[in-house]
Amino acid sequence: MRAGLIIVGIILLVAGIWIVSGHASYQTTDTLFQVGSAKITATHDKGLPQWIGIAGIVVGGLLAVGGFISKR
Repeated sequence: MRAGLIIVGIILLVAGIWIVSGHASYQTTDTLFQVGSAKITATHDKGLPQWIGIAGIVVGGLLAVGGFISKR
């Protein structure tokens, strides 16, 4: 259990830092115009909100510290 907490905590820390640094994004596709079966679409890249990265850093840090401190 202790090693699992440390590993998950480190993964969340790295993922949170990656998101906060601005490298995480996802694509959305919007339909701009549609006539019958013909349509014009646009694909946009959107970044993940920074609060998700901050939450990942905090939770990952707590899990990693909890794994190191746990004596079981």
